[in-house]
Amino acid sequence: MAAHGRLNYQHLYYFWTVVRTGSLARAAAELNLSIPTISAQLRTLDERLGEPLLARGGRRLVPTDAGRTAFRYAEGIFRLGRELQEALERGPAARPLRLAVGLDDVLPKALAQRLLAPAFTLERTLRFVCHEGTLERLTAALAVQDLDVVLSDAPVPPALGIRAHSHRLGACGVSWMGTRRLARRLQARFPSSLDGAPVLLPTDDTAIRRALDQWFERHRLHPVVIGEFEDYALLLEFATAGHGLIAVPDVLVRPLQGDAGLAVLGPARPVQAEFYAVTPAREIGHPAVAALCDGAAALFSPTSRPRASA
Repeated sequence: MAAHGRLNYQHLYYFWTVVRTGSLARAAAELNLSIPTISAQLRTLDERLGEPLLARGGRRLVPTDAGRTAFRYAEGIFRLGRELQEALERGPAARPLRLAVGLDDVLPKALAQRLLAPAFTLERTLRFVCHEGTLERLTAALAVQDLDVVLSDAPVPPALGIRAHSHRLGACGVSWMGTRRLARRLQARFPSSLDGAPVLLPTDDTAIRRALDQWFERHRLHPVVIGEFEDYALLLEFATAGHGLIAVPDVLVRPLQGDAGLAVLGPARPVQAEFYAVTPAREIGHPAVAALCDGAAALFSPTSRPRASA
């Protein structure tokens, strides 16, 4: 028989208490209700759900197959209810601030960490969840409020038809980097040395790739494209293994010189890498999102230019 009608959670609570305590009598004592009252409510619950949840097992009531399923769900429901009550009793200052972030695949992970760092300076404890994917998929999640913010290298295209607002966090130059051996070999005639040189590029549906393709055309360069990547982290792994040159936002040049052992070959002027925080509304109400937007100004303020090195 199919279930019908809206579920009455009070009735579900009576059922949960009966199963948890092991008998109608103990449940009645705990709930301060009469046994006939509880029995009537359990019959109503059976009718709503379309099948009985309890059956006689000797002198006891035991859950049916449907009852065991209902009890598992009830356990989760009432556990969350207790957590909600405890969280509200502690007050807002003691509750972790939840931040759901979408990271565009093309966004370098080291840059994402730096952009998010100011959110951890708030007085409240931050609990954040990160999701990765394409800008299209992430903004769709943003539109249904599954995410609080999406970090990307491009604003939301109007063609997506999604109501969202792109806040420009900043921009910086882009430099070509590779292993020290590769950079040393190509250093002398840069940028003409990139003609025929191995390069690793983001896929052609990204803003930075389109800008780099125009840069190649402007300089009449025809590099050998060894690989195209949706995920910048994987692109970086191939670069550190020596498979080709990569274009790196200048804010990451120094960390990659140290951590990844890469060397700067030269700048890709006038290419600029831009970065955006995409939010559902024009006004930023989430304190952690506001903090990362404010902190981005210092991150993209140039303190020094990357140096060519081999």
